[in-house]
Amino acid sequence: MLKHLLKHKVLLLMLLPGVLFLLVNNYLPMFGIIIAFKNINYVDGILGSPWVGLDNFKFLFATSDAWIITRNTVLYNFVFIILNLVIAVSIAIALNELKNKLAAKFYQSIMFFPYFLSMVVVSYLVFAFLNVEYGFINKGIFALFGLDELNWYSEPKYWPFILPLINLWKGVGYGCVIYLAAIIGIDNEYYEAALIDGASKWKQILHITIPLIRPVIIITTILAIGGIFRSDFGLFYQTTLNSGALYPTTLVIDTYVYNALINMGNLGMSAAAGLYQSVVGFFLVLGSNWIVRKVDKDQAVF
Repeated sequence: MLKHLLKHKVLLLMLLPGVLFLLVNNYLPMFGIIIAFKNINYVDGILGSPWVGLDNFKFLFATSDAWIITRNTVLYNFVFIILNLVIAVSIAIALNELKNKLAAKFYQSIMFFPYFLSMVVVSYLVFAFLNVEYGFINKGIFALFGLDELNWYSEPKYWPFILPLINLWKGVGYGCVIYLAAIIGIDNEYYEAALIDGASKWKQILHITIPLIRPVIIITTILAIGGIFRSDFGLFYQTTLNSGALYPTTLVIDTYVYNALINMGNLGMSAAAGLYQSVVGFFLVLGSNWIVRKVDKDQAVF
């Protein structure tokens, strides 16, 4: 064993920074899991605070809002996964088919730019469109067609459509880059052989492009499913201005816990919600990978 370590000491030293980063950022903080089972007070500290067992978890399930926040979290994330996957793959294929590569790079950069914007900035952009008094939609589009103005921040029925559009606009560029990189890596000989056989562009996409990038699609989807019980806090809190009128369709686990933490100051409750989301996400990843393995063993992540 020692001989093997000495032989590969250079490679092990190169690996060391990554291992230390993973240890410090991902494993050492797991000590904080015990907060989920304690009634934290600042006098006794984390270790000295009394144990309360599963009482902190009851907050999530005993409340009358438990069904609403769980439903919203899961359904929104499900829509985000499907919509972002379909649109990102479609755009990546379209960019790859562009003959002018300079134009393709330009379009790619334009779509990727929103990914770097803070949700605070995005919320101001959304507000500029939806503001009742000065918003572009009310004062520009609705006024042009003689339609009545809408108070968007008090109408919950519109937000199941608004939020997926915002999420798509912000994140589709990132997904597009991943799938475009996978498409570029496909050997061009496959397409040349298909052309000789008389395959149309649509058939090339269906029978060459999509099957060959399927492993990447599966990996990104499984990872996304693992976070289906987590929400983009900024999206649901900032862009909605945390409007109470919108809670029936915008309140998710993350924002619900944050509001409760601000109002009640219960750290144990917040930690319990985070642990619950992580454990469920872990088993969702395992379950998704198990299903993929049953369908096609070679495409499974592990």
